[in-house]
Amino acid sequence: MRKELVSIIMPMHNSAKFVGEAITSVINQTYDNWELLVIDDASEDYSCDIVREYIKRDNRIHLLFNDNHTGRPSSPRNMGVNYAKGRYIAFLDSDDMWFQEKLEQQIPLFDDDNVAIVYSNYEKMDEDGHRSCRIVKAPVTATYNMLLSGNVIGNLTGVYDQKKVGKLEFLDIHHEDYVLWLSILKKGFIAKNTNTITAAYRIVSNSISANKLQVLPWQWNIYRDIEHLSLLRSAYHFVNYAIKAFLKSNI
Repeated sequence: MRKELVSIIMPMHNSAKFVGEAITSVINQTYDNWELLVIDDASEDYSCDIVREYIKRDNRIHLLFNDNHTGRPSSPRNMGVNYAKGRYIAFLDSDDMWFQEKLEQQIPLFDDDNVAIVYSNYEKMDEDGHRSCRIVKAPVTATYNMLLSGNVIGNLTGVYDQKKVGKLEFLDIHHEDYVLWLSILKKGFIAKNTNTITAAYRIVSNSISANKLQVLPWQWNIYRDIEHLSLLRSAYHFVNYAIKAFLKSNI
């Protein structure tokens, strides 16, 4: 069977320390029909020089430039989505990495017409790349109602089928990836887990999302302002979300 093209969206901002490892993890994929769109978001270090060296060796890699720097990943990701040529849209931040069989394990699951998102379990690593079997496990499947109680789809593992749902852009808000997954599942599709560990997520000490207290208001706003849930339903899912977020942060 012909392999469908996968477009991989990688926003980059001052990532010289990590981006080479991230790109290498894409190059090493056993599924080889992909394009990597690296979108530079006003980097001030030599990140772009590193990417250009990889482009010389692999013409599947492309470097784009985001002129509308906001400090959030939604703008560069949307640029990547707009340029993407693939049926499948995948995401990898420039400080994370994939394992070799990630795409090969995920793409066949889209043969199910009800599946519009495929995701996987992933492993945490520290800022220096040290891993110690801190595995974040997700349920076998996810629906819209399930996802309201907590985002089980790690963005570095998520892939969606734009042939089924169209090209979808991120809203310029916090937790933009979570809102994207909700918008897809709200159409009646399901998300499916490979039940394998396909990626490593880097814990960076100064990242905004590392502050769990700071992100709680973002979640509440999603329930009330984006999903327009009732106060009671919002409170129910918010409590579940807070518990799951606390447990995940302690892995």
